[in-house]
Amino acid sequence: MEIIVLGTSCIKCKNTYTLIEKIITETGIDATLRKEEDIMQIMAYGVMTTPAIVIDGTVKIKGYVPSEAEIKKALGL
Repeated sequence: MEIIVLGTSCIKCKNTYTLIEKIITETGIDATLRKEEDIMQIMAYGVMTTPAIVIDGTVKIKGYVPSEAEIKKALGL
């Protein structure tokens, strides 16, 4: 599974990345996590508000820092 956090280095984006990183570590799921900060790449996903979470090419959450439960649900856990 590929997870991308879209955001331009704001604290909300950093918090979202850290939370996903924690979930991956705790659950042991097989996932790669990366951050996309390039505004043109972010806009290519149709995202205008960040942070946003892309899972396997699909935007699942955008515009706010999700809860741990929301992230787990989006990941299918």
